[in-house]
Amino acid sequence: MNTTPRALNRLLLAVVGLLALSVGAAGLALVALPRAAAWWAASAPRVGEAIDDVRSGTTLEGQSDSWLWIVLAAVLLLIIVLLILWIATQGRGRTGLFAGADGRGHGTFRRAAPRDAARGDGDTAGTVTITAAAAEQVLKAALLERSDLASASVSTWLVGGVPGLRVRVLPRKGVPPYVIAEEVSRLIEALDLVTGYRSPVLISITTGARVRFTRGERVD
Repeated sequence: MNTTPRALNRLLLAVVGLLALSVGAAGLALVALPRAAAWWAASAPRVGEAIDDVRSGTTLEGQSDSWLWIVLAAVLLLIIVLLILWIATQGRGRTGLFAGADGRGHGTFRRAAPRDAARGDGDTAGTVTITAAAAEQVLKAALLERSDLASASVSTWLVGGVPGLRVRVLPRKGVPPYVIAEEVSRLIEALDLVTGYRSPVLISITTGARVRFTRGERVD
């Protein structure tokens, strides 16, 4: 439910994994295959000479070191900056707004003003906003009242641009997960009736070391 760039993450993991696999396979081949070891023994001197030629060709007059080290340092600094930016993009998507007047954070409800409500003549326009903390606390309090749950947590995330709930519960030993799923669904439906907003919901039921996910995305 967060905005982690999963496609980019998978691409980076695939590239790093392939590089690591290639290096490992090359090292294993040098150890296990005599022909590979003989080829490397014959090629290593030529590789060393090529590196020396590059180093001497990139060393400025009066300097003892190649300017390639400066380029390498700049590349490493760029990689560090990119990694920091990549880390900053992970796990975002939390929101502090559960529902606005139209269920998406803006709009107008028609609600009776106190003085008019007593006479029953007319409504006064007003804007109502429900914070994520309010919805989370109400639902979490209802969940923690259940004796068949060891723990529960509720958080609000943006799903397709609209606020949605992530509900995590840990049933006590011996309680069937499907029973918990049904009860949590009833509580969420009750929250829908109270707020007038049907939110996307992800229910996570943890049983020991296993996690089962039941996801229902609902958009009005």
